[in-house]
Amino acid sequence: MATQLDWYLSVNLKARQLRLLVALDDFGNLKQVADFSHVTVPAVSKALAELEKGLGLNLFIRSSQGLRPTPHGECLIRHARTLLADLQQVRDELKALSSGAGGKIHIGVYPASTSVLLPRALARLRERSPGTNVQVTEGTSQTLMPQLWEGKIDLVVGRLPNRIPARGFEEHDLLDERLVIVTGPQHPLAGRKRLKWDDLASYPWVLPPVGSQMREPLERVLVQYGVPIDNNYVETLSVQLSRAYLYLTNAIGVMAHAAAHDTSQPLAILPLSLPRMLRPAGAVWNKNRSLRPGAQLMLECLQEVATDLRAQEEATARASERRNERLTARKTS
Repeated sequence: MATQLDWYLSVNLKARQLRLLVALDDFGNLKQVADFSHVTVPAVSKALAELEKGLGLNLFIRSSQGLRPTPHGECLIRHARTLLADLQQVRDELKALSSGAGGKIHIGVYPASTSVLLPRALARLRERSPGTNVQVTEGTSQTLMPQLWEGKIDLVVGRLPNRIPARGFEEHDLLDERLVIVTGPQHPLAGRKRLKWDDLASYPWVLPPVGSQMREPLERVLVQYGVPIDNNYVETLSVQLSRAYLYLTNAIGVMAHAAAHDTSQPLAILPLSLPRMLRPAGAVWNKNRSLRPGAQLMLECLQEVATDLRAQEEATARASERRNERLTARKTS
């Protein structure tokens, strides 16, 4: 037999009530919610009381500090955010269909993945579907993954995490780029054919921040080779800032091979090999939500660009091997 809760959720719950719940959770104060919603405080209080009565549940605890959700309230608020995000997607897709456009997709990206892979994939998407609009949000896994779960973001692009993805997420490898040690072209070590790790000891560094994916494994490698990084360094995840700083100073950094070869501002790659420290770059999405057509097309563009970049890197490596073979042949002749 259906309960009062079953009936209310399936028949009487409205989008405006979901928005009320989210606003109450965000502000935690009736007056602020009333001001935000352009209604009176009694109207907000009455709407909340009617919702709680209809569900037969207490959703918030009232105190002098404001409103705090009960466990029932937390559960309903979490799902309210998801449902509202779904409604937003429905609205965007219906508008796109009505206007003949390709819709709008939301992509989250880690800072180190913005320089090569994603821009080229966005350019390819523009060629394939000019009417598809894209919103790109830069952040860390701590900020982007909750938005991916809630449906606010369609795809997250960047280095895949070292741990197994949480249940409910799907991931796809895109580009297993090797990491290289880089400097600006003016650096005293730039252009050297041979180097020892000791040669790096007297220079400052650009490092990924503590807690980022690359920091701990990079530190282990540098400690192993006796390279000190305990002072005189800058921490950032921004490829653009790292590149500009390396051009202006004698600092040393670590970067993905494709980013280091950016033709607009190439960096010098030092002849020292780093072991594989990270998983490939990839895309992650919520497998409990069907990818919208635009997001599916974006994933295809990412895969195509990743294939092109792998081919370019292999061609560069073969050309380098041929040059080395010619140099060796000249020396022995």
